[in-house]
Amino acid sequence: MSKFGVDESDRDFNSAYVIHVAFAGDERQRTAAARLEEAVGLANAIDLVVRKAEVATISNPRPATLIGAGRVEALRAALDAEPRRPGLVIIDAALTPVQHRNLEKELDAKVLDRTALILEIFGERARTAEGRLQVDLAHLTYQKSRLVRSWTHLERQRGGRGFLGGPGERQIESDRRAIENQIDKLRERLDQVRRTRTLQREKRKKAPHPVVALVGYTNAGKSTLFNRLSNSDVVARDQLFATLDPTMRAVDLPSGQRVILSDTVGFISDLPTQLVAAFRATLEEVNEADLILHVRDAAHEDSDAQRNAVISVLSQLGVDASDNRPVIEVLNKLDLLDEDDRFALLASSRIVRADAPMTIEEPARIAISAVSGEGIGVLCDLIDAVLTVDRETYAVMIGSGEGAPIAWLHSHGDVKSETEQDGRVLMTVRLSEKTAGQFRKFFPLLPLETDRSPSSRQIA
Repeated sequence: MSKFGVDESDRDFNSAYVIHVAFAGDERQRTAAARLEEAVGLANAIDLVVRKAEVATISNPRPATLIGAGRVEALRAALDAEPRRPGLVIIDAALTPVQHRNLEKELDAKVLDRTALILEIFGERARTAEGRLQVDLAHLTYQKSRLVRSWTHLERQRGGRGFLGGPGERQIESDRRAIENQIDKLRERLDQVRRTRTLQREKRKKAPHPVVALVGYTNAGKSTLFNRLSNSDVVARDQLFATLDPTMRAVDLPSGQRVILSDTVGFISDLPTQLVAAFRATLEEVNEADLILHVRDAAHEDSDAQRNAVISVLSQLGVDASDNRPVIEVLNKLDLLDEDDRFALLASSRIVRADAPMTIEEPARIAISAVSGEGIGVLCDLIDAVLTVDRETYAVMIGSGEGAPIAWLHSHGDVKSETEQDGRVLMTVRLSEKTAGQFRKFFPLLPLETDRSPSSRQIA
């Protein structure tokens, strides 16, 4: 028998009803139909078969069930009428613990709200130890808020005097304490992960390679672009939250500049606060990036609303209009646009790119197709230009037998010329201020001089 008093064999827990709750007067950009479509996509992401999908518009949310009694009765009747009763009802909204409990009782079905559904997806997709820790923490934080006072079998008086006397505890209090203990342990383990990541970032700071972070709405094409740029095979599907665990690869741009490319978890509108908090350790990679690529699905009807959702989450991480790191908005899926829209997008992105402040609110824009490769070369050139804008050209004379400094400059800089004369090699190379400082530290006997006129400069 199931928890609902019905033999589980009479229920299909692989199928679900999806109900998006639209609030009257909601002035957000996205339509109720688009939000319903996204909720159905979330259900499909964990292989649920959606038997029914509808929008429930309400003007006065009910404290007991959120949606009205008539709607609840209609849903119950529709579930009962199915040949094999769906075991799940997904309410695309945030439910209070009381609303959650009451709906499960009234509908005689397992109910998931938006937060629970996203947590289910994350729980199924997380692969790394860190990802699983983050999901477990988010699950427990959510579960703690769902505890309702329905257990009473421990409600009894304890014996003893004074310091041992008094009423016993309810089961709910025992459960809450157990969950809090688990949460504390998970936070300690995640703190260790955060410390490890901090050490790794410190090591990367000592290296000359800048970090480029890919961010964007879920299913915008980040992983496809990551694979295109890095020649990798990261999982990339036409599916919400196909990528959860962060991935990093070294990528050589056409100029020879090496960068560390970081693929991050996709964002979504109304991202549960538990997940923002739990995945902060992963998303901190964005805070340490030298350049942010905001990947957008330019072919999606809600592209602008998705952009705003990403900016909202980034602001929670400290990436806002006051941030001075450059941002490139990558308008992806050019291949899915018709000819007119495609031409307009290419033209507008060129205009914006010309003099953009390159902030999160006013980024440089470039239109591409990560699938076909269109625009990738221009994107790489732009990334290169942004990351090397502070570079100086230096000249240095090195003995032809000194392989170490020559190899170092080739791997850490952009070598413009290399000529041999009288047993010595004259190199002109573009280096950032940091990299030039590293060269002087590692090879103090080799004079590295700013070369403003390479053709006429003589170095003894």
